[in-house]
Amino acid sequence: MPTLHPMNPSLLACLLLLACGCTASTATHRPSPAEPLERSWRSTQHREHPLVGRIWDARRGRWVEERELREALAQARFVLLGEQHDNPDHHLLQAELVRSLSDSGRRPALAFEMLDTEQQPAVDAALAHSPGEPDAIAQAVAWESSGWPDWALYRPLFAVGAWRGLRIIGANLPLAQVRALIGHGSEALEPELRARLGLDEPLPEDVARAMRQEMHEAHCGHLPEPLLEPMALAQRARDARMADRLLETTTNDGALLITGAGHARTDRGVPAHLARRAPGLTVRSVAFMEVSPEANEPADYAPEDTGGRLPFDYVWFTPATEREDPCEAFRKRG
Repeated sequence: MPTLHPMNPSLLACLLLLACGCTASTATHRPSPAEPLERSWRSTQHREHPLVGRIWDARRGRWVEERELREALAQARFVLLGEQHDNPDHHLLQAELVRSLSDSGRRPALAFEMLDTEQQPAVDAALAHSPGEPDAIAQAVAWESSGWPDWALYRPLFAVGAWRGLRIIGANLPLAQVRALIGHGSEALEPELRARLGLDEPLPEDVARAMRQEMHEAHCGHLPEPLLEPMALAQRARDARMADRLLETTTNDGALLITGAGHARTDRGVPAHLARRAPGLTVRSVAFMEVSPEANEPADYAPEDTGGRLPFDYVWFTPATEREDPCEAFRKRG
């Protein structure tokens, strides 16, 4: 399994890092991979890994070329592009796909986990005052103090959206609501919103257990036991709210969601909530996944709770970005 990625030990960072959504993938055999296009990768780790640049169709268990991926995404109403937040290559590949999906004249909404619903007026005002200027968005939402990685990583995505005239959507729950959920449970939300998000319905125990374990591992085993259930609830609520925003803000041209790979899981992430709310609409999920030296098969990247299945429609493998040991901060605290 790939290693986990950085988590700040403070509670505020825990709330923000619910967003990180790091996951993995699967396969049953290894046919000859489709040849990836030559690229100038920004990330420096494991560039020579045999999976780098390859795209795995998890539903059919085969490798595909970029052309086939783009054609499949063009047929979907909703496309989820799941990233590792601090990997520059993930953002560049996402920007390529956004550009490709808007080349034909289609104008899908471009939604972001990194923007919450309360920031929507500021985003709209910034683009109305400075159309086509992505940096105006960063200033309007005070990106530098948001806790997300450096704006330069995300700018290519916002630039494509602004230059193409796509509506840019804040999709996430505001941090105040996330805190309220962790502190007071689902009753912290208004009854109408709570019901719309499906939070009144209990999760199957195996799913609830897997989500608690995910929170435990993502925080290097240092998250206090009483917080596991509330954090899992907040993760579920954020998935549901992002699906809700896609449904309430899009037109017939659909929408793209930029989010952490964990939120793009088809089994319990945003796609699952879209399927519950609008089962007739086509949804496609792409996870951009960093390779690991000891993992040479797509199946090696499968999360433990999936029974060896990839919880995405497609996985695009990339080099890994260099980062500090994600658990070092916890170890220093003792």
